[in-house]
Amino acid sequence: MTRVGIYSEDRALEPLLASALGKDFAVRLESDQKGMEALIAAESCDVLLLDLYCHQDSLHTRIECARMLIASDLPAVLMADDNQRPAALELVRFGAFGSTRRPPSIRDLKTLLLRASETAILRQRLAATPPRVEEPDRCDCIIGSSPAMRRVYQLIRKVTSLNASILVTGESGTGKELIARAIHNLGSRAGKPFVAVSCGAIPETLIEAELFGHEKGAYTGTAGAREGYFEQAEDGTLFLDEIGDLSLPTQVKLLRVLQQMEFCRLGSTRLVPLRARLIFATHRDLTKLVAEGKFRQDLYYRINVLCIEAPALQERPEDIPILANHFLRHYASAFDKPMDDMEPEALDALQSYAWPGNVRELENVMQRAIILAPGRVIRAEDLSLSIEERDEDTTGLVDVVNIADYLPEGSFERQIRDYKIRLAVAAVREANGNKTVAARNLSISRAYLHRLLRLAETASDAAVVEQPLRHSGTGY
Repeated sequence: MTRVGIYSEDRALEPLLASALGKDFAVRLESDQKGMEALIAAESCDVLLLDLYCHQDSLHTRIECARMLIASDLPAVLMADDNQRPAALELVRFGAFGSTRRPPSIRDLKTLLLRASETAILRQRLAATPPRVEEPDRCDCIIGSSPAMRRVYQLIRKVTSLNASILVTGESGTGKELIARAIHNLGSRAGKPFVAVSCGAIPETLIEAELFGHEKGAYTGTAGAREGYFEQAEDGTLFLDEIGDLSLPTQVKLLRVLQQMEFCRLGSTRLVPLRARLIFATHRDLTKLVAEGKFRQDLYYRINVLCIEAPALQERPEDIPILANHFLRHYASAFDKPMDDMEPEALDALQSYAWPGNVRELENVMQRAIILAPGRVIRAEDLSLSIEERDEDTTGLVDVVNIADYLPEGSFERQIRDYKIRLAVAAVREANGNKTVAARNLSISRAYLHRLLRLAETASDAAVVEQPLRHSGTGY
């Protein structure tokens, strides 16, 4: 039986939900924060249901109380009407398990409460699993000894023995597939097939046939039957990369497979059991896609039993020399070109670079440096780092930062540049110095943010940074 602690001003909810949820749930309602804290302290509930409806309290007070309750070890599900959806989304980002509409669909609410309780049990088991002792600077094929990577290693080693769905998040080039391979190689499925699929690389018209397979004549052009990726993975691991690129109809079919643990080939009614373990990955913000209606909320909860975030290379600069030397040895051998070392200036250049392309870009830079180096030692001039660091997020805009030194004072372009600098500085301050969060809040890349901050550090821009953000009065 799942015990649900309800935080709500509406006391009529207790008998209504007790009747609607059925005998598998026990509910208890408290209308104030002290009552909820006593309920949690007495370990009288397994999951929290936080109602954001407020009549006596202000919404701000309600949200702050919800934040304090979410900070406990219990998973929390939110209930909010349409006007409170933005607040509910922020609380999900803060740590709540999920949210549902008010009044809720009883079916959806049951699913959310059960999933929240199951996730809490899984995390308790993970916490009780002792970590394996391995090399401090690597985990299977992943390299790095920074604190960020050690946390990733710890999670990998804990989930290898658990047959649960894993979601790996992180920017492009951070090594999400390497994390999935490490989970596969270190677990009981090692030696079984590992099938990696990029959902974004398959045309929408073919994605179902590629995943589920098809029988002969299932659609025009099929010469024979074919196994899909679900069957090809057998008892191994199926890694579905860029899961956020799936269309809503395909998401519905994938959700059914995950719920029933079986599927049918296209053109067949024979059910095939799903035997493979599934690991999902994305570089997109799925909570944002859920809020925008582009990703199903129930599928998000199904795949996000445990999330492992692959840190960006800029967040672990201490790993850059380790990675660079690994690529130096590997590609020197692959290219049959003896290489001894790297100059200190070259390592300094690598560590001061923004790495918008993450580890994948570092690997490419090292390959090119080995080819271009005239001797057996890589110099800074052999690295060919991109000085421009062009930003994909600003395509189509006038990039006035590149021509900062040529803009006359008071010109329209100079004012735009100055305004960008102030936005960047303000975003970093609001993020308490976390540049990754600041760049995400501005919807720009970290490389572009760093360029703006470098301009802000110059003496000529000191006055610009201190100016308050305001409209110029032009109406734009």
